[in-house]
Amino acid sequence: MQPISRLGTPRNDPRTTMKLQMLIADLSRQVQLLNYDLHEEEKRTGSFDASDIAYPMLAKNLRARRDNLRVTIALLGSQLAATDIAA
Repeated sequence: MQPISRLGTPRNDPRTTMKLQMLIADLSRQVQLLNYDLHEEEKRTGSFDASDIAYPMLAKNLRARRDNLRVTIALLGSQLAATDIAA
């Protein structure tokens, strides 16, 4: 019996690899957009230090979302490496 990935397809299925690559690319674009939005919010408010009490809540939320997406991309990258090894 072949291991099944969270995407519901066999690990050595080329579709799995393609799905992971597309998902990573999409999330990377979202990270770029969040970086831009974060920079614009910091520029607008003039506050660039996340530990500052005056740091805007929107920027904190954008930063958290961006960081979470980076972790997700890293995990998906390791899954992609596992599918490449299994293929």
